Amino acid sequence: MKILASLGAWRTQKILYQNEHFRFKTVEFQMQDIGARGYNERTVEVIYLTPVFMLTSEPHKSIDKRIEWVKVDKEVNELGLNFP
Repeated sequence: MKILASLGAWRTQKILYQNEHFRFKTVEFQMQDIGARGYNERTVEVIYLTPVFMLTSEPHKSIDKRIEWVKVDKEVNELGLNFP
């Protein structure tokens, strides 16, 4: 069951933070469509090596207190979900 859930791509819904020094580093809220079972959700730190290839890791717990991270709260909505 875990293998089936991991087949769908994670899509960025919102960019929460962006690194001030390295623009290719962001902290994003992402969702994964798992069909009739709904959506998986995660918040990850993303390093974009190319527009297609990226590395993800767990963000720091105190990211809002670190001076190199700027809060941007940019809506991306790659899944195209409509919320009221």
